[in-house]
Amino acid sequence: MPLTPEVLSANSEVVARLGGFDISFAPDEEPWFSIDGVDSPRQIGSDGSGGAFVLLPSQNVLYVSSEGRAGIIAESFEAFIQLVVARPYWLDILKFSAGGDLQEMRRAADALEATLEDEDEVNEAREEIRGALDLPEPDDPVGALYDAVAASDAIVRATDGSPFTTLFNRFNIDNNPMLRNAAA
Repeated sequence: MPLTPEVLSANSEVVARLGGFDISFAPDEEPWFSIDGVDSPRQIGSDGSGGAFVLLPSQNVLYVSSEGRAGIIAESFEAFIQLVVARPYWLDILKFSAGGDLQEMRRAADALEATLEDEDEVNEAREEIRGALDLPEPDDPVGALYDAVAASDAIVRATDGSPFTTLFNRFNIDNNPMLRNAAA
């Protein structure tokens, strides 16, 4: 049985563990964006920074940030959960992607993994979630994230009609002393 928002919501223990990865499966009450070609976006959750996760009719998962950036981040809901579990700092990987450079994203992922505050707790949560959902570990979560964002064709607009920009940001880990040191 494929992993869907409904299957996940039936497992409150896993939902609570995912909350530790800064994900809430409660959608926003008021729409603050629109998606060209999608009449009623199905928001499936949000994150602590005010961003929204949307399950598109294509079954891709779209992320809409509160800072005016948006893009598809996973090809399916299951791939989305795999990404969040494998790389809970996926948004920071995009922040330090040097404009969408896959090698920079891999460097950022390695540096971010090295800076996890409680690596044992995160790894325990990863194992528990994968076990409870019978979820395989993804082969290349950073590559899958890159592919999804690079191919993203969803046009998201703010309520004033202005389009959101890509999730790829211009920074690299060399712009951040903590990450630069972790990568060394």
